[in-house]
Amino acid sequence: MPKVLNPPTTFFGRLKYLGPGFILSAAIVGSGELIATTALGAKAGFITFWVILVSCLVKVALQLEFGKNAIYSGTFIMHNFNRLSGPRLKGTHWSIWLWLSLQGLKLLQVGGIVGGVAIVLHMVMPIIPVEAWALISVLLTSLILYRGNYGPVEKISLVLILLFTSVILTSLYLLQYTPYAITWEQVKSGLTFSLPTGLVAIAFGAFGITGVGGDEIMYYNYWCIEKGYATYTGPNDGSEAWNDRAKGWIKVMYLDAILSMCVYTVVTAAFYLLGAAVLHSQGQVPEGYQMIEVLSQIFTATLGPWAKILFLIGAFAALYSTLFTATASWARVWGDAFGQIGWLPFGTVSEKKRSIALFTWILPLIWAVLYLFMKAPVLMVVLGGIATSVLLLLIVYVAYEFRYRQLPKSLWPSRFYDVFFWLSVAAILMVSLYGVWKVVL
Repeated sequence: MPKVLNPPTTFFGRLKYLGPGFILSAAIVGSGELIATTALGAKAGFITFWVILVSCLVKVALQLEFGKNAIYSGTFIMHNFNRLSGPRLKGTHWSIWLWLSLQGLKLLQVGGIVGGVAIVLHMVMPIIPVEAWALISVLLTSLILYRGNYGPVEKISLVLILLFTSVILTSLYLLQYTPYAITWEQVKSGLTFSLPTGLVAIAFGAFGITGVGGDEIMYYNYWCIEKGYATYTGPNDGSEAWNDRAKGWIKVMYLDAILSMCVYTVVTAAFYLLGAAVLHSQGQVPEGYQMIEVLSQIFTATLGPWAKILFLIGAFAALYSTLFTATASWARVWGDAFGQIGWLPFGTVSEKKRSIALFTWILPLIWAVLYLFMKAPVLMVVLGGIATSVLLLLIVYVAYEFRYRQLPKSLWPSRFYDVFFWLSVAAILMVSLYGVWKVVL
């Protein structure tokens, strides 16, 4: 890999350097899209379709700030958290301790995802118990990822994205040949920005869980660096050449982030429309992972027995993509955090590899054990959502610091970008504070 590389200047040239967004899209489309989004469509019908679209579109500004930070700093996110001003405990910035305090609930959340993957695999092959599938899925994931290489993560994420996107869009297309066919009038009713009083709480919950979240925004820093954006830009020597390279690679990162947003917005919208068209019309609102079985039964009834396999393939790809990318991403975040606290060495390339390998084995086993102990995947995901609300508040604070106190003036964006940034901040603050308030009261 070259140490410094001039950025591509054409659209098709930039396409060759995309990748971090693939991993983010694979991470995002999981329990939120398959379970929460479909459930909102089942409860509300088409009327809150706009909420889902806005929730996917508005949060990307914070992701862009974390991506830019990766390019101009060239260092991982926990290292950059630890360089922020403010109180410190035992030499470590308070933001890292806050992040660490939330990880108990976040462990439960991914444990719930492991349960979802195991349930789908059990539906495909009932002879193997759900508990065994949970262990098999995490052990195979660790085996694939423990070497800590970027390439396999990007490639497998892309395959999973293609798989669940093609399946869900095919399902939506085939739906048009059943009694549940969606009309333009129904879709248009969901774009009127109306929100009945009784649906406010549900809409807030869906807004918080769909689209890019706090975890994924943090992941983006690591994947932008491992893809090579920071290395290609080179260290900031104050030269005009560095400034031009940084701007060029930021444009590549913008394209990567925006295209990934398009992918997860389309898939999320498709899941929502399935829930609104199929379940709402029947008055069915199955809870949690029961949604998978109910939707598969409806497709079997309308399209034939073969449709269950089609839907289960899509459900597996959506859920497993979250487990797969969470394993790869969490191993890096935890290793970085432990390195900043001083619990594990994370300075040299070999130390990073060892730390990533360690957490690649330990974290999935913890998730599986938590699931086997609780056996309540939906509750586990919901509890993790509480931590997500708090984490998003931290992400807003750090994004502000990156934008207004650390971003080199030569890289400052346009006023239009800043308006979008503050709209994103306002929306996230509103939803996060609402989520915390609901928990406290």
